[in-house]
Amino acid sequence: MIKHIVCFKLQDNSLENCQKAKEVLESMRGNVPMLVKMNVGIDFLHSARSYDIILETYFETREDLDNYQKDPYHCNVVKKHMHANASASIAIDYVVEE
Repeated sequence: MIKHIVCFKLQDNSLENCQKAKEVLESMRGNVPMLVKMNVGIDFLHSARSYDIILETYFETREDLDNYQKDPYHCNVVKKHMHANASASIAIDYVVEE
């Protein structure tokens, strides 16, 4: 299993804007076929080093992760929204040991 995590800092990190970003990310459920499962969370500490939103996604294979990066819904809806609203992001991809 492959885990892909992305943390986002939003330009406007108001609760309303964080909720909207969460809704957009969660809209991938049922729209991105290679996605096995996902979690989306909003930071509540708001420390100097905190990011605002976390996206955790799981894929069966590396090929599925590669296809996710090119998926039309992911690119045209999710990436478009997040690129327009995020000031920074950081990601990690790794194999989950079972």
